[in-house]
Amino acid sequence: MTKLRIALLSLFAIIIVIGAFTAWSVSSAYRGFGAETTVVIKRGTGTMTLGRELAQAGVVRSPWQFWMAKVFHPGAKLQAGEYRFTASASASEVFARIAHGDIFYFELTVPEGSNMFDIAHLLETRGIMKGDAFLHAASDASLIRDSIKDLSPQANSLEGFLFPSTYRLSRSTTPAQLCRLMTGEFRKEWNKLGAKNTDPNAVVNRVVTLASLVEKETGVAEERPLIASVFANRLSKKMRLQCDPTTIYAALLEHRYRGKIYASDLANPNPYNTYQNEGLPPGPIANPGAESLAAALHPATGNYLYFVAKPEGGSHNFSATLAQHGQAVAQYRNATKH
Repeated sequence: MTKLRIALLSLFAIIIVIGAFTAWSVSSAYRGFGAETTVVIKRGTGTMTLGRELAQAGVVRSPWQFWMAKVFHPGAKLQAGEYRFTASASASEVFARIAHGDIFYFELTVPEGSNMFDIAHLLETRGIMKGDAFLHAASDASLIRDSIKDLSPQANSLEGFLFPSTYRLSRSTTPAQLCRLMTGEFRKEWNKLGAKNTDPNAVVNRVVTLASLVEKETGVAEERPLIASVFANRLSKKMRLQCDPTTIYAALLEHRYRGKIYASDLANPNPYNTYQNEGLPPGPIANPGAESLAAALHPATGNYLYFVAKPEGGSHNFSATLAQHGQAVAQYRNATKH
């Protein structure tokens, strides 16, 4: 009995030591990578495989430490996604992050007035997704139908409805999912403006298109209703809008924009070029923010028909007659000669 008791006590002591060592090992911080490392966990990855991947990435010292963290938390479920590690952490802390789904997100800020080509370029340069894939999604007929056909039945792309805001995206976010996020945000803003009950066939495409022109013409908030009024006044008089950004957009659609407007661009018969075509373009030329949408819904009152940039830049001079506009243009040219 004495020998058995000694053996049992020895075994118990060994178990305590092993348990203490395991607890210490699982809770001790480790960092076996440089400034940062990323581990992408695919859906369905098991604990054994994940432990090895984390060890290979230098996130944990040994796979068994991560496996033991799972033993201590048998009911926890590991969440798929991309995880970025930048500091020392224990296997227990790493396990907790993955169990809680502390996924790494990209923050994508889309400025007001960005068109879908700008957004594609931004996504490509940030390494979030391929720009061409985004453009394909933004022009996909089924996605357009599901996202905005009730708002703009005639739309042939999501241009104008990709609301400019800041979005959190994971590595697994698809172009279609991003488009749905952005059009969903547009709906929220559109409804906030009290415009949700308008007739889409008569109003939505017209308002968003007008708002996109306003957005591209000025970054000065208080000017937006005035710019909208100029376009509204010209439309009522059947005057061509002669809006430079529409000329640029027409060239973008034809993949021939060269960084500035040429005479050939002004002469382009493309329906989006308002130098050659009366009325609004067929659709938006950019994605307007809430203030430009509000300005398009409620233009300022007045009889302005022209505007030109002030010599000091930023804002504009507004004119009701061609003579007044000519004087403003002359002032601008004289000031910018020097």
